Amino acid sequence: METRRFAIRTYGCQMNVHDSEKVSGLLLESGFTPAGDEADADVLIINTCSIRDKAEHQLYSDLGRLREWKAERPGRIVGVGGCVAQQVGARLLKRFPGLDFVFGTHNLRHVPGMLARAAEGARTARVDEDRSLARFDLPSGRAGGGPGRRWKAFVTVMEGCDMFCSFCIVPSTRGREISRPAAEIIREVRALAEEGVLEVTLLGQTVNAYGRHDVRRGRARSEGTMPFAELLARLDEVPGIERIRYTSPHPLFFDADLIRAHRELGSLCPHVHLPVQSGSDRILAAMRRRYTRGAYLEIVAALRRARADLSLTSDLIVGFPGETRQDFEDTLALVREAGFVDSFSFKYSPRPGTPARGMEGEVPPEEAQARLRALQSLQKEQTLAYHRGRVGERTQVLIDGESRRGPEQVSGRDPQNRVVNLEVEGDRPIGPGSLVPVRIRAATPHSLLAAVA
Repeated sequence: METRRFAIRTYGCQMNVHDSEKVSGLLLESGFTPAGDEADADVLIINTCSIRDKAEHQLYSDLGRLREWKAERPGRIVGVGGCVAQQVGARLLKRFPGLDFVFGTHNLRHVPGMLARAAEGARTARVDEDRSLARFDLPSGRAGGGPGRRWKAFVTVMEGCDMFCSFCIVPSTRGREISRPAAEIIREVRALAEEGVLEVTLLGQTVNAYGRHDVRRGRARSEGTMPFAELLARLDEVPGIERIRYTSPHPLFFDADLIRAHRELGSLCPHVHLPVQSGSDRILAAMRRRYTRGAYLEIVAALRRARADLSLTSDLIVGFPGETRQDFEDTLALVREAGFVDSFSFKYSPRPGTPARGMEGEVPPEEAQARLRALQSLQKEQTLAYHRGRVGERTQVLIDGESRRGPEQVSGRDPQNRVVNLEVEGDRPIGPGSLVPVRIRAATPHSLLAAVA
């Protein structure tokens, strides 16, 4: 097979980023090499997101433009994976004649074989759901796209979601919850630490729901899982792992043990991304979130008691069907009371097959946009205030590489997951993967500025 150079274009969440790493690992093992850029590639894979209709439309726009890319060099291959692929399946092949194969979120390991068939002229789609643990048996530890040391890594601990929020398509595109055996997770993290990885981020659609069904049924030990807080404690013991993060948790599965873990585990970072979606109890009920604003704020208070230096970020939706001005004001009030350091906020986007799509009370687009602007303006104020409050602090930064500001600075993240730009003084190079003690010298709306302490 002549096709050897590949590129992957990724949209969406960290789970998609990690899936792209896994596909990259599979292709490397199959004899492919990473292309320098898409212009140099023989194979282009688009890993899609369908959480909002804008992301889905982006795929259709991309596929339209790729006709010219394929025409430039005979034999080029285009594949589509991810959540849109899982949702639309073989219909993508009918709609886009230049598309060669489609694979769903449970079918990553079939990509090399589908590529081989595409090189022979076959156009295939695989979007069947896989409930077996084999879906986790992928070369994620060898992924990442090429040579060189890694210092950060994603580790999948569970996939799928059983929550069925009324606005969310994830249970359809990612399937039902399935937790990976703890021994496999611990083994992978140990291997990563031996490779030189310092920071791991545990991934799952509702990551702190890990093992919950087995625990509830009294079968955790026999099924090889354990409560999420216990898994964190086991990973905290792995030599060489300096930082542990996890995303994204669900408020419903925050228990006393997980709160305690934030107080007691030295490697567990003082940052929690805890999606709330709305500050209105009425809207939370319509969203089927299964908690109230009061219950959410109790979790926030407990986390802050456990770690006074904890930073909290969140996800928010404005313009949900039936959202009144008062409902929106309740959201603004919650943002202030919770003290979010940052947030991802979006206008409600109706998704196919979700109960919210047929709900009455559509918020006019111009009103939804105005609410989004107001929410994001408030968040910018809070983010800058938080950054200013950090000036003078000492912290530690894990360096990612050169700053966007230029070669005079390097950039990384602190334990609270804030971007820190570090001034390089003298002729001492500070390479990626370095853990550097720093003092915060200044604040900007988007990052912190620091000097070596």
